Amino acid sequence: MSPLKSFASLLRFVQFLKVNLKEKNFSSSSHKTQKEKHLKEQTFQRKKETDTMGEELDDWGLSAEQLDLLEKDAIRQISARNSSSHNAKSSPLPNRTASYPNSPSNPTSLQSRIDRAGPCSPSQFRQPDITRNNGERPNVRVRLFPHSSGVIAASFPYNQVLVDAFRKIPKATWNRQERLWTFPLSSLQAAEEVLSSISSAQIEVNKFEPLVQRALIAASSVKDLRDLYDRMPSHIESKLLSFQREGVRFALHHGGRVLIADEMGLGKTLQAIAIAACLNDTWPVLVISPSSLRLHWASAIQQWLNIPLSDILVVMPQSGGSNRLGFRLVYSNSKTGIHLDGIFNIISYDVVPKLSDALINCQFKMVIADESHFLKNAQAKRTSATVPILKKAQHAILLSGTPALSRPIELFKQLEALYPDVYKNVHEYGNRYCKGGFFGMYQGASNHDELHNLMKATVMIRRLKKDVLTQLPAKRRQQVFLELNEKEMKQIRALFRELEAVKLNIESADSEEKIASLKLTQKSLINKIYVNSAEAKVPAVLDYLGTVIESECKFLIFAHHQPMIDSIHQFLLKKKVGCIRIDGNTSASSRQALVNDFQEQEDIKAAVLSIKAGGVGLTLTAASTVIFAELSWTPGDIIQAEDRAHRIGQVSSVNIYYLLANDTVDDIIWDVIQSKLENLGQMLDGQEKTLDVSTSQKGCLSQVVNAGKTSGSPSKANVAKTFGSPSKQHWKSRECRYPVSVINVVVRIKYDLSRTLFA
Repeated sequence: MSPLKSFASLLRFVQFLKVNLKEKNFSSSSHKTQKEKHLKEQTFQRKKETDTMGEELDDWGLSAEQLDLLEKDAIRQISARNSSSHNAKSSPLPNRTASYPNSPSNPTSLQSRIDRAGPCSPSQFRQPDITRNNGERPNVRVRLFPHSSGVIAASFPYNQVLVDAFRKIPKATWNRQERLWTFPLSSLQAAEEVLSSISSAQIEVNKFEPLVQRALIAASSVKDLRDLYDRMPSHIESKLLSFQREGVRFALHHGGRVLIADEMGLGKTLQAIAIAACLNDTWPVLVISPSSLRLHWASAIQQWLNIPLSDILVVMPQSGGSNRLGFRLVYSNSKTGIHLDGIFNIISYDVVPKLSDALINCQFKMVIADESHFLKNAQAKRTSATVPILKKAQHAILLSGTPALSRPIELFKQLEALYPDVYKNVHEYGNRYCKGGFFGMYQGASNHDELHNLMKATVMIRRLKKDVLTQLPAKRRQQVFLELNEKEMKQIRALFRELEAVKLNIESADSEEKIASLKLTQKSLINKIYVNSAEAKVPAVLDYLGTVIESECKFLIFAHHQPMIDSIHQFLLKKKVGCIRIDGNTSASSRQALVNDFQEQEDIKAAVLSIKAGGVGLTLTAASTVIFAELSWTPGDIIQAEDRAHRIGQVSSVNIYYLLANDTVDDIIWDVIQSKLENLGQMLDGQEKTLDVSTSQKGCLSQVVNAGKTSGSPSKANVAKTFGSPSKQHWKSRECRYPVSVINVVVRIKYDLSRTLFA
């Protein structure tokens, strides 16, 4: 279109705006004349004919003076063009951004506001993207692209024929803020059919990149399984938060092959279990996780799905470990081979390469891969062994709080596992999303928005804490049970046997003097168990920290013994994680400077703290994750330590993780700190007479009870013998509640063992 026609179009549009502005001014008057009503009817009809333009009037917010200026400017441009058409050479165009004497003061110029308008806005009348084809049908270009909300977006210059066409597309809506038409992926085929049927204009629709096109076609062709949502047990569905229900429905809608990339602490484990419950016709299930989370998964599955412990099979690296939780254990080093015949089979990434043939032959229809960013290295053995298992499964649920969106090459293997027919060429992917690369090394990032939007439209759902903050409680606590090395446990078990013998001697002692002496021995043994437990837990704590570091969140980690604090600090330094350390050796003058560094510097991710020295008087609200590598005998210390993050200034929900190990001093302390509270619920989420801990981990008390048959800790055997099987569990919110009578029994039995510590 010629510049002259462009200015004429601008003039017509400005005049249209002025008519609508007059209509608004007339309608605000309290005395309406017949002429005003007639004008309103005319304007309404005009708005109806140009609906999309009318929808955007409010967004322009132009005054009458500004519209007059636009009109005069357009007329002036037309006059200038007409007068210059007789000259051999055209004179330069006048500057349309010039200021006018009567122009209202505005920080943003009127012309810049017009230039900033979106591709579907009325400003396209100024420079429309519409051309004539041999004087016949106009050519209109439509750009389709994946939108960040997970839908398909369309942008085009205003054209009423196209507007009418988009209204025919199922579930298509006008995004007024971005000035785009959007529709779900399921309507893509219908959109193509509607656009191709337009005869009054020649529509040119951009072609997606081949990879994008394959991804969209593959995602739109999967079977929608949302009708299976009702299979979820009511006791699970009622405990899910709204965004978690959305995550389950997303997975079902995409055929059970998705990446749930919620930020750490938003309940990815629970969502995966809920999805598995909906797809129970594809059981048995294989769960692949980091080694530090195997028991976490076993406990969560048993709690939420209430399946027999014998149906939960956990693959361990070596024989000889404690099995007091009651799950069925098999060992990867078994010379006779292993049989993965559980309903839920849990294995760690480092064991998968050793058992790859057996896992492939099992033909699991459903596989859950926790912390799936463990598959980011294409050359790693665990990646080469795990990806084929995921490809072969009918349903694959990947969980990761750190999906490496800024390092696209680290996503490739995860995407390949979910859609092998789409992501089949790393060079095609690397050239598009990793800035090409040299010698096959794809380290950069390009077309970032396209990849992110494509993933959200086809395979990924991701929520951050700040997005769902209103749905989260202020504090959420979880018990994480660690697997300890059998070698480290031998000495602790020997001390427990000595402790049991001393207890029996106290009961049979015939003099106060002898009892006093035995109690001193008892206290000394418990302190030894406390120290040895810390040393035994170090490797497992560091293993767990490795997964936390991957999440790239800020966190506080508390410990009591110097060897534990030293080990954690050295581990973080070795991993090049920015951290501060505050313990009994930290001077008062430097404490606040360290706190300020943690609060203000983004690259400082961890605070290593002594429960005593770092648990009081510090404000560390930059972190919303708190980890206890050890427990304190005093509940007040625990609460104070938690509140370093949970205090005024905290804008997020605080996730608290207790790293516990069975057959250690943790068995004793967990109950003792509750017995010292006036109100049993004071410590754990403020619910009176309840033990409120997130059911993503099994309550310590029920584990004590269930462990009776295979107790390796004499101090626990008597507890299990006293009241046999666990009492009925009651549910409230997302927490597991135990009757206070059961807790009181445990407290009374243990009191004689622990009271000497506080004499």
